[in-house]
Amino acid sequence: MNSVHARVWRFSVEKGMAGAEAVSAMEIGQGPLPVSLAAVVNMNALACDLRKTVDQRVRDHEISLLLSYLTAGPGAGALGVDCSALDSSSGHIRRFVSECTGLGVMTAASEVLFDWKPGSYGLSSFDVLPGKLVGTYAKKGVRPDLLYDLAAGPLAGEARGRRRDHKQMLPVGQGTQPQRARLVKLAHWSVDHNEHDYFMSWVWLGTGGVYVDIFLPDDSPAAVGLKTGWIDVPGSGQPWRFRVPRTDARRRMDLESDYLAGRGDSTPESAGEGSSDATGASAGTAISRAAEAVETAMDRSFAREDMLGSFYGVEVRGRWIRGDAVGQAHHEVLLGVLGERVPLDHRSRRRLLASQTDRLDVFLEGRLLTLVNSADSPRPSWDRIQSELLE
Repeated sequence: MNSVHARVWRFSVEKGMAGAEAVSAMEIGQGPLPVSLAAVVNMNALACDLRKTVDQRVRDHEISLLLSYLTAGPGAGALGVDCSALDSSSGHIRRFVSECTGLGVMTAASEVLFDWKPGSYGLSSFDVLPGKLVGTYAKKGVRPDLLYDLAAGPLAGEARGRRRDHKQMLPVGQGTQPQRARLVKLAHWSVDHNEHDYFMSWVWLGTGGVYVDIFLPDDSPAAVGLKTGWIDVPGSGQPWRFRVPRTDARRRMDLESDYLAGRGDSTPESAGEGSSDATGASAGTAISRAAEAVETAMDRSFAREDMLGSFYGVEVRGRWIRGDAVGQAHHEVLLGVLGERVPLDHRSRRRLLASQTDRLDVFLEGRLLTLVNSADSPRPSWDRIQSELLE
């Protein structure tokens, strides 16, 4: 397992009669955040699998493309980026790589900070399953990326990523204007959805590696018992505060315009029949409905794949994909689908084992298994894969 350099912020939203009025933030500290490259791939492959039409060629190409830009040495080294290739790419490819990386890093943060456990707690995507979240979340306008079903309740996660061409990878001072603007939009989203809990991760990709700013709400139930033992540099102690713009209809449209232009809106065709902007139904119901779509999509993928082996008595099918979309491959990934979910939480010791340099970078979420291997190394046997998953 690799790591990225993380800076953690705690923030609070000051509310008045008209809703959110100001945001205040304070840096907690910085430290190495463990990140599994296999988990980064898993989060993005999962999103591909949940579309109405699952095109295996497209999913494989996206995985190959993403792995072509990310670099990871053996053992527990820092996750890196092939900046020369990234800078030679078009803007939309750079955004694809940075935002895909952001999803994986955000999920790693949820594991480390909130003790979210893949397979034990639910996970839904706002972008892929809008039709299954009808009555709970608005289908138009600002939406976070992922919905974590934690023991403390639903937690929305917003992942952003940007290429940063600076020696100082983390911006100095009181955050950047885009970060502040996004926190404002999320604050409005939270108010509109009955004070819904949320957090935001903002990944920076550059020659210095992969860095991330993580913004955590002060009053979130998920932040109770927040795990910060991995932070080894205390915060600067310099708070920053900014006003939230007014929320009349014209202003709200301006605030949302870059989201709609950059990431697309959910039209009736993509959101499904009967979608509405109401937020009356429970998040638990929405997550339950989403789980049904996940199983259907996994059944379709399982039927297309070749036999790999069995895990905990359940058949696993899949194949290897090389990250050679841009020149010589650095990595290849095993993408596998389980015939059914297994009643086993094998990840309880995953972070404790992550520092061992001879461990496989393997990740299982629900029925989707991903394993990232160096393109120069022999592929591990299925017996070894199964053995490490069972530890």
